[in-house]
Amino acid sequence: MVGCVPNLSEGRDSRAIERIAGEVREAGCRVLDVHRDPDHHRSVLTIVGERANVVRGILSMVETAVQEIDLRRHRGVHPRIGAVDVIPFVPIAATPFAECVDLAREVGAQIAGRLEIPVFLYEHAALRPECRNLADVRRGGSAGVAERLRARGGKADFGPDRLHPTAGAIAVGARRFLVAYNVNLATDDVSVARTIAATIREANGGLPGVKALGLSLPSRALTQVSMNLTDVERTRVVDAFDWVAEEATRHGVEVLESEIVGLAPRVALRGATTDRLQLTRDLADVELETLIEAG
Repeated sequence: MVGCVPNLSEGRDSRAIERIAGEVREAGCRVLDVHRDPDHHRSVLTIVGERANVVRGILSMVETAVQEIDLRRHRGVHPRIGAVDVIPFVPIAATPFAECVDLAREVGAQIAGRLEIPVFLYEHAALRPECRNLADVRRGGSAGVAERLRARGGKADFGPDRLHPTAGAIAVGARRFLVAYNVNLATDDVSVARTIAATIREANGGLPGVKALGLSLPSRALTQVSMNLTDVERTRVVDAFDWVAEEATRHGVEVLESEIVGLAPRVALRGATTDRLQLTRDLADVELETLIEAG
């Protein structure tokens, strides 16, 4: 069994999102969760299935997403490089990690060949050291990617040396299961969220395996510390929440709520309760293993 957590640059049109997710279901995969955010203008699908079904489903999903999403009209607070922004493959249960690496490279090549979209391989699927870190691939957004494609030696791993006119580019990778976790603050001052995000990042001496951004949520007049927890053995969701809550108190700001984007493995939720984290969904609805076992 293989997992895939594609991120789509569409978080507002429920019809389009359902049509895209429906392609994956038609291929025989299970869509465990669909998380959409109108301010991020982004949706995250959590998919599991047998390898052949996942390949077929992801390819159909990308083809439909290209029909439904025009990046030229996209306005959202989350960084992005494509209509389908990232496609990470993750091992589930006893699946060898090497299989996810092979799968990412296979799917990346097929996407580029079918749709003429430049594909960059990242993390464990990367073929070049400069593409291993997703943040480096996505640096500068689609404009930054376009500039690097024009530059000498800035070619994609697969596909053309120019962005697709409406779908941009896609990063396809293989990684361990990470947790995308957001904490919303009761303030519209984005500088507070950005300051807290800077302190919690591992790169700045914060928590291990944490990447973070401070974002504005204009539709709700709130701000958000948006995090990826990439090493949940060392940094659990409760650790991230406690850090943000303590920093928010220092700035005189209240934590309003927190949310897990998509699903989280059981190990990441040790010590957590729905109330303690002020979660927008019950823990039982976000625990990966529980939802797999229920199916």
